[in-house]
Amino acid sequence: MSSKNRTSSPTDLAKASARDLVHLFRTRQASPVEAAEAALARIDKLNERFNAYCFVDRERALESARRSEARWAKGAPLSAIDGVTASIKDLVLTDGWPTLRGSRSTDPKQPWDMDAPATARLIESGAVLLGKTTTPEFGWKGVCDSPLTGVTGNPWNPELTSGGSSGGAAVAAALGMGTLHVGTDGGGSIRIPAGFSGIFGHKPSFGLVPAYPLSMFGTVAHLGPMTAHVDDAARMLTILALPDDRDWYSLPYTPRDFTVGLDAGVKGLRIALSTTLGYAKVDPEIEKLVERAAETFAELGATVTRRDPGFADPADVFRAHWFSGAANQRRAVPADKHPLLDPGFNHIAGLGERISKTEYFDAMNRRTALGLHMAKFHREFDLLLTPTLPIPAFAANHVAPPGQDQTDWAPWTPFSFPFNLTQQPAASVPCGLTAAGLPAGLQIVAAKYRDDLVLRAARAYESVAPIVTPTIDK
Repeated sequence: MSSKNRTSSPTDLAKASARDLVHLFRTRQASPVEAAEAALARIDKLNERFNAYCFVDRERALESARRSEARWAKGAPLSAIDGVTASIKDLVLTDGWPTLRGSRSTDPKQPWDMDAPATARLIESGAVLLGKTTTPEFGWKGVCDSPLTGVTGNPWNPELTSGGSSGGAAVAAALGMGTLHVGTDGGGSIRIPAGFSGIFGHKPSFGLVPAYPLSMFGTVAHLGPMTAHVDDAARMLTILALPDDRDWYSLPYTPRDFTVGLDAGVKGLRIALSTTLGYAKVDPEIEKLVERAAETFAELGATVTRRDPGFADPADVFRAHWFSGAANQRRAVPADKHPLLDPGFNHIAGLGERISKTEYFDAMNRRTALGLHMAKFHREFDLLLTPTLPIPAFAANHVAPPGQDQTDWAPWTPFSFPFNLTQQPAASVPCGLTAAGLPAGLQIVAAKYRDDLVLRAARAYESVAPIVTPTIDK
């Protein structure tokens, strides 16, 4: 499918959705090579300023795109994302690429001869991998900076944080530096940067997307899609959810296409709106935008009721899991390399070492009770709507908003980590801009294994409030 046989491309390929790209490939109006070149050009133009990628493999991407182009020329694509550009977060293994996990303690001189399940499924589907996206060290915090790779700036204002830990993926999605992006989420790490950066991010039900090796944070950690369009995430999730027997936590595989029924709307759904979860403090401007989004769901035919889910702040339960995971990870780092670690990571690992077995098991039991509580809540409500975050993005290179405790990010992310504890599907979809021009996110939560409802609701909202990404002229 040579570009010499066509005139100019009918759209900006770097910002096109996966659905549009596949249509262009099928109708020979554009090629995967052109799409890859467009994404790489955006990386060349913007990455130095925003730091979304820590590793880019131009030659591999273009060779993969050429193979995809040949398949499309034969009318034999591998999947509904064949030839679509993608990235892998630098916590997820990729054969031939270093996975340094944002840490100076990781030895780059390793074989790097394994694809994690998410990477393998994308390659098998014909996606064109561009490189690795930035993360804080081991994904430990809700912002995106590390001693190894520096600070990742917000796509709306690079002086502000992108959110984390999948900050690089969010920025890449927002700025057209690839179409499909793999994120991880152990306490909000997909939804936090999606909220701050103004893109769509979906944390699937635990076990739906196989993972290997398992995150150091254990069974609170999920993998999922980050995109600028809901349909793109549904296509991507269909691929990521394919089976891999290396993950014995993964669910029994049931073939399904998450784009089927995506446009069924929300008419008749029972939706609860909670702007505080009963205990969180929320910026009034953010709260107003979320309330307006909830009104949109009512206008689309859903029954929307103000209702807090009725549980106490589980931050201490989350910290017991998170800090213990950090301590376990640090045990794997040689003691002489501990000074190389992010001081913040060292701090929470130290706190984790002090958690007793009794305290940990108590946290596990309280986590179970929270999961049961939410299962009962969803007998009455199909969906729960909350803010993704209680505040807009703040200054970069801070763990928390300036003036707050800089050792702990849980206080300013009260809406995300509870649903890692419960393992429910939860997504962030943009719901408007503040007066300062910064994105606000709406979180959509469903009962465990009802990812289809989350995606359907997000698509219904997107259909009347399309996702707007920033325009960068310089």
